[in-house]
Amino acid sequence: MTFDEIIGQEHIKKHLLKSTENGRIPHAQLFVGKEGSGTLSMAIAYAQMLLCNFSNDKEACNIKCNKLQHPDLHFVFPVTTNDSVKKHPISDLFLEDWRRFIEKTPYGGLYDWLKFIGVENKQGQIGVDEAEEVVKKLSLKSYEGGFKVMIIWMAEKLNTAASNKLLKLIEEPPSKTIFILVTEDEGKIINTIKSRCQALHFPSLSENDIATALTEKESVASNNALRVAQQSEGNYNKALHLLHNDSNDLIFEEWFIVWIRSAFKAKGNAAVIQDLIGWSETIAKSGRETQKQFIQYCLQFFRQALLLNYGTPDLVFLSPQTANFKLEKFAPFIHSGNILTIEKELNDAQYHIERNGNAKIILLDLSIKLTRLLHTKEAS
Repeated sequence: MTFDEIIGQEHIKKHLLKSTENGRIPHAQLFVGKEGSGTLSMAIAYAQMLLCNFSNDKEACNIKCNKLQHPDLHFVFPVTTNDSVKKHPISDLFLEDWRRFIEKTPYGGLYDWLKFIGVENKQGQIGVDEAEEVVKKLSLKSYEGGFKVMIIWMAEKLNTAASNKLLKLIEEPPSKTIFILVTEDEGKIINTIKSRCQALHFPSLSENDIATALTEKESVASNNALRVAQQSEGNYNKALHLLHNDSNDLIFEEWFIVWIRSAFKAKGNAAVIQDLIGWSETIAKSGRETQKQFIQYCLQFFRQALLLNYGTPDLVFLSPQTANFKLEKFAPFIHSGNILTIEKELNDAQYHIERNGNAKIILLDLSIKLTRLLHTKEAS
């Protein structure tokens, strides 16, 4: 993968090219950006540049890198047990799956990866077994005599034991060893690792960049490409899901509207609490990654309603497909008097779900709070 294949992010490409040409290559770098912004693709392209620009056989090096089979290019990513790997899961046991995943979806997110290996109902992590493998690999000499590059994708999934195990190695790696940590949430990486990395922050992609990519890579008509780009929120991965109609948004919309309608009716009507209990049980049966994605969808829905309520329809791209539900009628209930609390409660719910809390209880508690918040009046 080369920089030419990366969508947008031109200033970051220039920075990486210039720093490499000048010989200023930090041994530990942190690529920070939301899903679909191209952080992983950029890390792979940067690693290929480091490995092949200094290679005696650039053509052969590029071929190996394009197949993700270069012996000095290493990957770490979140994994968990599945039907094939019963215990002690590490990235090397999923390497063939990983290569196919990157070839198919270079802008894919964590949920896409876990779904790809058939464990979307679980949460992937990077554990201490993985850290021990990294230490072993990087203690060996470079196979081709140049750089060794270790890409850690979703570095926020490093657990405490793994983080502590890698800390010394990241601080003082062997000669010509480069760490590239890729993250969507740098706040979840321990400070002792973060402080040892040079951070590069990737902005979300512009609508124009996404529309252009859809037109060139997916042969989409320009007007349709722009419509999809407007809905994608700077996330090229989401744009592809929307384009191919394989997004979870339709089922999420159904869950959301059932939830909202029940929450509205529940005030002063105890019988409707049973509907909220049933709703919580339904969502709790899905995997934790699905639950977290649904909460993000809810946040987006509430924010779109707020924008519509305050007279900025040009910024509203959400168009619910559910019959008898109009965003225009829902929007007046989301305002300055409740939006911050709604966002806080949703973020708190996601936090507790991530930490293996009982999803049914978390979602029911959130639902009961929502019944009150939806009826909160805006301060005059």
